[in-house]
Amino acid sequence: MTKLITVLNGPNLNLLGKRQPEIYGHDTLDDVEQQCTALAGEFDLQVRFQQSNHEGQLVDWIHDAREDSGGIIINPGAYSHTSIAILDALNTFEGAVLEVHVSNIHQRESFRHHSYVSQRANGVIAGFGIEGYTLALRRMHTLLNAG
Repeated sequence: MTKLITVLNGPNLNLLGKRQPEIYGHDTLDDVEQQCTALAGEFDLQVRFQQSNHEGQLVDWIHDAREDSGGIIINPGAYSHTSIAILDALNTFEGAVLEVHVSNIHQRESFRHHSYVSQRANGVIAGFGIEGYTLALRRMHTLLNAG
């Protein structure tokens, strides 16, 4: 049986590859989705890849994932540091949650060093560029097959 993994991307990630390439690189979110989809196929997983600049939309997608997903991989962007609503929604999800950041948030401004999402995440990957997404998907595969 193929398991669904929801991959959520927060604000400004639609500009990946265009916005501050010295920090985030030149790859686009479409590139990330293609890489994740290809790797998911190798693991007999499916990915639902979504991006929104709106906090409430991300909360709604987390609620949707409760119904059909084995895990959530989330790059909440700036909402990592501000959104208790996203944390509360993730706390209602019973599967694994992995947090991804393209940049190393601990080498950036001090306000980026704290993530509310990390309080719920089973793991955090930061600073590996877009490779962080495929690393998270590999880890999700391991977590889903551990039980």
